[in-house]
Amino acid sequence: MTLKQVAEVEFPTRWACFRLLAFEAVHVNTKTGKDCLETVLALVLGDLHSFPPLVRIHSQCTTGEVFQSLRCDCHDQLHLALRVIAEEGAGVLLYEQQEGRGIGLIEKLRAYELQDRGFDTVDANLHLGHVVDSRDYAVPTQLLHFLGFRSIRLMSNNPEKLKAVLDSGIQIIERVGADVPATPYSNRYMSTKRNRLGHLISSPADSPAKESDSIQDALLSEAHAEAGASSGDYRGGFWRIS
Repeated sequence: MTLKQVAEVEFPTRWACFRLLAFEAVHVNTKTGKDCLETVLALVLGDLHSFPPLVRIHSQCTTGEVFQSLRCDCHDQLHLALRVIAEEGAGVLLYEQQEGRGIGLIEKLRAYELQDRGFDTVDANLHLGHVVDSRDYAVPTQLLHFLGFRSIRLMSNNPEKLKAVLDSGIQIIERVGADVPATPYSNRYMSTKRNRLGHLISSPADSPAKESDSIQDALLSEAHAEAGASSGDYRGGFWRIS
């Protein structure tokens, strides 16, 4: 992989004044086997090396973030991450150009058409000839190494992101949940992410002792074990590693 920094600018936002670093990388996607040029933006705030920083790896969503579509949780998760990083005074948001779990905007809209006909987000992608999720997170994890991180606190509900970070050799000392309220338009999408993709999304009907918690424990423990770490403990939306 060739990772190249192409810009660095001051980036004031409604939450804080970040430094924005732009990167390009050419690599072979492990999910599709295709060469691709990928762009990742790093919004950086505060002292990142006195304590493992809060990190959010976030994929582009034009429909949610530009037009504020209620069909997904992307807009609210992005704003949640920026707000929490600003409140803590330090952290990094990595923004990937990976629309529609990597299939692009037009193909995502074609998948939306299928969802309007009754498909869920997984079967819509498959029906169009795509893999369920073509993101491999190779570029953002390489970027974390470029920034000099050995351990982080990761804001994510996606077990594939957890596994990718751990497999890259970076320790996750805490998993911070990225739960945001569902809408009547996003309920089915979020249920599919939870039930078919294994995302660690809290269900309104769940209680702390329900089976969903043990499923989350198992997913995290499996990712942790595969990365060769020692022992983990998952409690109340956070994952602490001794």
